Amino acid sequence: MKLDKIVVASGNEGKIAEIKAIFKDAEIVSMGELGFTDEIEETGSTFKENAYIKAAVIAKKYNMPALSDDSGLCVDALGGAPGVYSARFSGEGSKANRALLLKRMEHITDRRAHFESAVCLCTPDGKTYFGEGKTFGKILQEEIGTNGFGYDCLFFSDDLKKSFGIAGDDEKNAVSHRFRALQDLKSKLK
Repeated sequence: MKLDKIVVASGNEGKIAEIKAIFKDAEIVSMGELGFTDEIEETGSTFKENAYIKAAVIAKKYNMPALSDDSGLCVDALGGAPGVYSARFSGEGSKANRALLLKRMEHITDRRAHFESAVCLCTPDGKTYFGEGKTFGKILQEEIGTNGFGYDCLFFSDDLKKSFGIAGDDEKNAVSHRFRALQDLKSKLK
């Protein structure tokens, strides 16, 4: 399937930049660029459900293919938390989310974790395609680096052997959960 223009159903600048860097064969516009300012309520219990909810709303509203990602950090010792609640773990933004995670992990030795992403592409004619990806690592004892966004500075990547917070964009994009989910999606569109 050839896609010339895709609306990204997100207001997260970090995600949009990552999608643009990875999905280079189409013109990528954010929903904000089209004037969409409403909040899309993520009521799903999985990343896949939330990705679908967002993409379906934007595809219907603008009659264009819409791509959405829902992703988060899943920590083994916390039963997969923060998971789908990653962006609103503390209710007070990224810095507070990281502080809460470090507090919850204070006396835990099993620090295994992964980032998980589900992407969904909805077309105006009602077709839906999904891609999923994961990247594995562990939670650090403290923030290392200032690159990326969200929990990147607390995540030591098994692939890169360093924090996502010190990895360059190209390094991170080559192994990220979102990259893997988008590659999975692209393979299904061929």
